[in-house]
Amino acid sequence: MNWRDAEREYEDAVIGETTLGRMFDDAVERHPNRPAQRYKGGIYNRSLTDSILEPASAGEFRAISYTEMRNVVRNLAAGFRDLGVDQGDRVGIFSSTRMEWAQTDFALLSAGAVITTVYKSSSPDQVRYLLDDPSANGVVVENGEALERVLEVEDDLDLEFIVSMDRVEGYEDRDDILSLADVHDRGEEVFDLETYEEWLDAPDLDDLASLIYTSGTTGQPKGVQLTHWNFRSNVNQIRKRYGPRPDKSDELPVINEETQTVSYLPLAHVFERTSGHFLVFASGGCVAYAEDTETLKEDFGSVQPNTATSVPRVYEKIYDTIREQASESPVKKRIFEWATDVGVEYQETDDPGAVLGAKQSLADKLVFSNVREALGGEIEILISGGGSLSKELCTLYHAMGLPIYEGYGLTETAPVVSVNPPEEPRIGTIGPTLPGVDVTVDESVADQDAFDDPGEVGELLVNGPNVTQGYWEKPGATQRAFTEEDGTRWFRTGDIVHLRPDDYIEFRDRVKQIIVLSTGKNVAPGPIEDGFAASEIVEQCMVVGDGEKFIGALLVPNAEHVRDWADEEGIDVPEDPEAMCDDERVREYVQREVDDVNEDFEKHETIKQFELVPREFTEENDMLTPTMKKKRRVILDRFEDRVDRIYEEA
Repeated sequence: MNWRDAEREYEDAVIGETTLGRMFDDAVERHPNRPAQRYKGGIYNRSLTDSILEPASAGEFRAISYTEMRNVVRNLAAGFRDLGVDQGDRVGIFSSTRMEWAQTDFALLSAGAVITTVYKSSSPDQVRYLLDDPSANGVVVENGEALERVLEVEDDLDLEFIVSMDRVEGYEDRDDILSLADVHDRGEEVFDLETYEEWLDAPDLDDLASLIYTSGTTGQPKGVQLTHWNFRSNVNQIRKRYGPRPDKSDELPVINEETQTVSYLPLAHVFERTSGHFLVFASGGCVAYAEDTETLKEDFGSVQPNTATSVPRVYEKIYDTIREQASESPVKKRIFEWATDVGVEYQETDDPGAVLGAKQSLADKLVFSNVREALGGEIEILISGGGSLSKELCTLYHAMGLPIYEGYGLTETAPVVSVNPPEEPRIGTIGPTLPGVDVTVDESVADQDAFDDPGEVGELLVNGPNVTQGYWEKPGATQRAFTEEDGTRWFRTGDIVHLRPDDYIEFRDRVKQIIVLSTGKNVAPGPIEDGFAASEIVEQCMVVGDGEKFIGALLVPNAEHVRDWADEEGIDVPEDPEAMCDDERVREYVQREVDDVNEDFEKHETIKQFELVPREFTEENDMLTPTMKKKRRVILDRFEDRVDRIYEEA
């Protein structure tokens, strides 16, 4: 039996048709004494570690078992019920990713509530919208800062309670402001097992479990309605691909009770919520919560995970750090560059032979083994989603023995539609669809003359049990998001893909982001931007040119590398970032990198003119979404003068 047939037929105790609360409770029954969560000390002023859980030592991780986690979840569920939460009530979670987010999520779901998520970076106006639009009854915040943002807009909301994960002081006169420990203690007093069991099974599978608001790259966020079955079926589908099927050899990585992962992406977003949370807990694995994305190397070293999920931008940052540390001296830099060249050649060669094999072994000994050790030394699976990953960067990771399995999904599909299988990963693709997910393409929205590959190119349409029924109280938007063909209701993803004859999918770009030149040529900006993913000279790229004669680009230079290069060349570049971007010698240096990237594209796709910009695109300056996608409209507005300069010079 081949792996495709095997995964379709696979069944085990994790795969089922239960509510999310029951799914977690069943996992505890299977793995009562295994570690479920690991939390770091010295970061938060946690209320739960006052008397409920032991505090972790500063800078160190402490583990709790599945039984301990369930005790917290049960008491919180009873506490929220005692606060007045009833089945179907909407309750917000406004926090960064941490242990208490996961516990609160399962507690509220077990109590029958609907979770509406708020990003940690949300402004007071965004907080108002994300709690008012779903008519939230209450909100769980992370700390005093988040609490203040809620209080700033509470007159516009109808909140019955506000709960803080951390201890907060100064609100003793407010009966409606509590700590998470207060909720736990209330629940512990009134908890009844028989009643709790009834709560777990009370929701129908088609009842709403969560409202997750889209990132808002194209306007006001819409609340995506996701049911218990949307999430549960996607857990089943991923489990069929990555679970410990009997047909798998011992060399293939799996997700099971031995899985150790580090969670750092926003749990407010669907990617981490399903892949790094629901799936791992259903499988009996252990989730450790990183302090911050800036401490990933340290946290990976402490936790020694064998699995991690992330977005392309984080993989780019990790690689940048690896390369910088490996280039501390000219000799080390030459060895690193030689090793990566060897690794890529080995990875891309069907029959490497003895000589190339020996080179690969030496490269692994000198460089790659140290890289793996820096990330804990145990990594078996890295999953990439939430955006397009550079083929070159993915190849480099595979060459280093850190295989990235790229996948694809959307909030509206809960989220995973496709992902590369460990049995047969194909770099440059987002894999074949998961079992139970059906796809087709609408070729009418793509310029077929622009593609000459065999297969179908067009907008990806998706159908399956993981697909949302629509947007919260937005019937017009819901109607526009779906189309019907031959009696099947298809979700329109808005993404252009190439559906290959081997059923693997290649991502091309968002329909709305396809650039149409004045010559009539269609250009997908994503692959061009991805061409700079492994660059040590260009930190970020955004392609422009809609309605113009040629493709241009806004490039963020790697300022530290540029200054090192200038020192080596004896060039005195300006200290001011903006002046450095305008320096002709710097522009000539960057031009060489642009020329190298251009070699991989057709003439009409090449960058003819570019402008350097002095600020990195980040979530903090509102040029990236919380899931690290570019806010193209914002970037164009911020650097309008630079874009004008590209085409004025032409």
